[in-house]
Amino acid sequence: MLDTNVLVSGLIKAGKPRELIWRIVKGQLQLILSKDIIEEFLEVTEDPRIRKYVDESDIIAYLSALGSIAKIVKIKSRFKIVKDDSEDDIILRTAKDGGAKYIISGDKHLLLLKEFKGIKIVTVNEMLKLLEKKEQK
Repeated sequence: MLDTNVLVSGLIKAGKPRELIWRIVKGQLQLILSKDIIEEFLEVTEDPRIRKYVDESDIIAYLSALGSIAKIVKIKSRFKIVKDDSEDDIILRTAKDGGAKYIISGDKHLLLLKEFKGIKIVTVNEMLKLLEKKEQK
């Protein structure tokens, strides 16, 4: 399960978030999304700072590609965990209801939790290192 900030980073620039997205596309990980995550992604990508890097057709193509391989879950959970940023609860709810093993994020509020209901919360770097260890076995 990728946090919105990782999804956006993978869209707008080369680097580790994009490498992780490619691993998902290649089937090394299962991506979990929800309608709420997709809506938040679309909202964030309307920002002029993001639009300097991509246009609407790029965003639609990216989302279509990810949507075609993602497990889209309906959020049923209604808990409130992150007091400093209630928007982060959408990530936790999607991960829980989607049966995620990991939340990959750059968000400090989520990373401080380290784990939520058995779901590990890691950075992009940490996830890439876990995948590399798995490949070496």
